[in-house]
Amino acid sequence: MSESTHKAKGAIPFDAEKWSKSVGELAQRGWRVWMDSLKEQTESGGIQIPDPAVIGKAFMELALKIQAEPRKLAELQAQAWGDGYRLWESTVRRLAGHPAQPVVEPESHDRRFKDAAWQEEIYFDFVKQAYLLTSRWAQSVVASVTDLEEGTAKKIDFYTRQLIEAMSPTNFAATNPKVWQEALETGGQSLLKGFENLLGDMERGEGRLAISMTDFASFKIGENIAVTPGKVIYQNDLMQLIQYAPATDTVCRRPLLIVPPWINKFYILDLQPKNSFIRWAVENGQTVFVISWVNPGKELAHKGFEDYMAEGPLAALDAIELATGEREVNLIGYCIGGTLTASTLGYLAAKEDDRVKSATFFTTLVDFSDVGELSVFIDDEQLHLLDKHMEAQGYLDGRLMGTVFSMLRANDLIWSFVVNNYLLGKDPRPFDLLYWNCDSTRMPAMMHSYYLRKMYLENKLVEPGGISLKGVPIDLRAVKTPVYILSAREDHIAPWKTTYAATQLYSGPVKFVLGGSGHIAGAMNPPSANKYGYWTNGRKPKSPDAWLNGAKEHQGSWWPDWLEWVGQFAGGSVPPREPGSGSLKALEDAPGSYVQVRC
Repeated sequence: MSESTHKAKGAIPFDAEKWSKSVGELAQRGWRVWMDSLKEQTESGGIQIPDPAVIGKAFMELALKIQAEPRKLAELQAQAWGDGYRLWESTVRRLAGHPAQPVVEPESHDRRFKDAAWQEEIYFDFVKQAYLLTSRWAQSVVASVTDLEEGTAKKIDFYTRQLIEAMSPTNFAATNPKVWQEALETGGQSLLKGFENLLGDMERGEGRLAISMTDFASFKIGENIAVTPGKVIYQNDLMQLIQYAPATDTVCRRPLLIVPPWINKFYILDLQPKNSFIRWAVENGQTVFVISWVNPGKELAHKGFEDYMAEGPLAALDAIELATGEREVNLIGYCIGGTLTASTLGYLAAKEDDRVKSATFFTTLVDFSDVGELSVFIDDEQLHLLDKHMEAQGYLDGRLMGTVFSMLRANDLIWSFVVNNYLLGKDPRPFDLLYWNCDSTRMPAMMHSYYLRKMYLENKLVEPGGISLKGVPIDLRAVKTPVYILSAREDHIAPWKTTYAATQLYSGPVKFVLGGSGHIAGAMNPPSANKYGYWTNGRKPKSPDAWLNGAKEHQGSWWPDWLEWVGQFAGGSVPPREPGSGSLKALEDAPGSYVQVRC
């Protein structure tokens, strides 16, 4: 090993007595955590996402296919042996003091092996290359089987990559040079601190591992995040409606109503002043109203998707008219809130209700024909298991959904924190976005079952009359409201090429804008950050690739582009409106009490 790895500057001497005492205390604490984990599994009905039986069934099918073609497997095995021999030969040359070219190297975007020891240290370089070769071989074996059912093939591909990422040598103390270095410099205290962090996350999750992605103590809702001034002016079982205080001498006549997702909390739109969409919209003359969804318990198990429409945007429209005297509004829907918004527009169109003068969608699916890797979690078998669990619980724990979304970016949202928190024994840094990401919400059983089946599994929303809400068949083709669709190029939750399909659905004018980055950062991209950029195209061909080929790239945030667009539907200017000054009086200060309820 190099001097940097085996000899740490200012290293703390190993204290055997202190180590022994700490290990004993942590062992006792660990036993209590383990018992809590068993209790949690029992009380939750033992549901697991992903389900081991579903994964096992898929890989059993793969094994049978591989057995049927032994020649192909033999060819791949021979290739693996050849790669292994070349790696051994290269390593022997380096051990003898001779230079040797690597047999395999990480992808340029792979940040796991950036530490110099992965190249300079022969041991770690060998471990790294052996892992990369094994990963390549495993993926080749999976790719060689081409006659699997599509859903099974997607599961196998996804979970093979999950296993490969989990088995990375960076995720184990014995094979990560940074972990060795930290342990030497701290006299082993980093390992004890890492175990303590692990136990702390198990305790915080009440028996379920809840990986800390940020320093939770650094943030408090209403104090340093979600601080835009406003009042709750209406509430019902499912939501509180917040009206924000004006910040300009005049405001647009038509108020702006935001329908956020209820899978997470609304304050993604109001993190801190520097990156708050709500504050920015207020400072640009909008009278902003936002729905703050309840974090439901078992008592709301009976609430369905149509209840979210009736007690969400429809109730908000009525409340806004009472609060401001304005019947007409501009509407924004985000993610699943956007799916609800589209459904609501279909409902209003059928009712010949023209209160919504424009609609904006942030990273929203209405056509669910291709939902990317989320599809591996959605089929009849898995939804049946989920329905049984939700029937017993009355809701789906938001932490289970959080696990799914984290698995879609496992290296960034799981393993990087495993290394930092548990192997290196470090505390995560304060990060407002990750604080919000961990602040999950539950979902009522009836609503979530309907949403997953009718939207994700059956893709009924795009079919005229495919779903009915409050007895009204929904037809998105009847929607003539002007629409602005914002999608994100790297979105792993609402793939942009699938969101683009909505441009072919609505009958009114549609503007499609593609932002850089992903599902959250692509939407919450303030002009002051001057990041990511966006693409526009005045045409809307059927093919998303054709749209992108003809699109113009712009620097910075898309927010000013949207502001110019929505300005067409402002309805003129009026004096500013103070929350609570109309027929609806203020109930409490923003951000309200519903958002404070944690899982």
